Amino acid sequence: MPLGLYISVPFCRTKCSYCNFASDVFSRSVFERYVDRVCADMERAHATVPQMGGQMERVVDSVYLGGGTPTVLDIAQLERLFVTISQNFELAPNAEITVECAPGTLTSAVIEALRRCGVNRVSLGVQSFVDREAASVGRLHNRKTVLDDIASLRAAGITNINIDLIAGLPHQTVESWAFSLEQTIASEAPHASVYMLEVDEDSRLGRELIAGGTKYHAHFVPDEDLTADLYAAACERLEAAGVKQYEISNFARQGNESRHNLKYWTRQPYLGFGVDAHSMLPGSSGEAVRFSTPDSLESYVAGEVLNCTRISTAAAIEETFFLGLRLTRGLNLHQVAAEFGEDWIAGFSEPIADFVRAGLMERCDGEIRLTPRGRLLSNEVFERFISVVF
Repeated sequence: MPLGLYISVPFCRTKCSYCNFASDVFSRSVFERYVDRVCADMERAHATVPQMGGQMERVVDSVYLGGGTPTVLDIAQLERLFVTISQNFELAPNAEITVECAPGTLTSAVIEALRRCGVNRVSLGVQSFVDREAASVGRLHNRKTVLDDIASLRAAGITNINIDLIAGLPHQTVESWAFSLEQTIASEAPHASVYMLEVDEDSRLGRELIAGGTKYHAHFVPDEDLTADLYAAACERLEAAGVKQYEISNFARQGNESRHNLKYWTRQPYLGFGVDAHSMLPGSSGEAVRFSTPDSLESYVAGEVLNCTRISTAAAIEETFFLGLRLTRGLNLHQVAAEFGEDWIAGFSEPIADFVRAGLMERCDGEIRLTPRGRLLSNEVFERFISVVF
């Protein structure tokens, strides 16, 4: 089965207050050393994978440069990453090649470089089309910048565009959220991702919210009920506009689903490079294997060893339910039973029945899927499935 490649570029122009990723603002002097290390890792991947107990194909049908903001790299550095990919892997003729971009970083020279490198999909970190909301969390763009970037990408022939939105940003209201949704639909972008603001201690805004403070506009963050209502409104409005929900946070016009992200949710093989990059590959002894790089820039560049885990049958079952139920189409229990055995499926009969009765799940002809309410409460559903396995 063809591979998906993920390249982490953890550099940003500014650190957004809500961000809990392994990315930050660094001096440009470190960029070259980082690209050196990533390229070296790609060059020795065919030796590293067997050492981790994995197996891999050489053919790649999806590439994803994420971050951070990959487009803060110099053009020569971006091109070097793509050249190294082409020298060490075989790109399928129809490969999906995505780069995450912050609006305002797409100069004409950068767009031309992306086109030369074969990039055919761009994910724009818009978050909000309301300038006040975007500025409140540290975004450096405004609505006009986003619309100009979309027009420039299309003029260069890159039409497969994703727009990221976040429900629950400071100052957000029902009316302002409706404006962001309408702008997204009016842009005719074929893909949208809608996330609910995460409140945890891994971001500055999250810590301030937990502490009940007012820094980072925390006292203007909508409450959980309103945030859930905003998410539900997005599902309804995008669906009505033909941008169909195919995963809890992802929506697409027909044929524009993210091929790369579908690999994650359907447990297809992928290989990650760079800071906090994860891989999952078939194992040489039958069981699949996962491994990951360090989550700090210093540790990664210093060459710390990979963290490797063999996936037991129990863990594989957990992942199959946890990831598969994220998809709107859900899971086919007959297929799961064929892969893992009827005995494993029997253990899930009770929680499935409970969730169907509670209106969080529906079951038909051996298929199960979350209802709209189930998707809102998906964490509670996933926890119950994990407890069955363990």
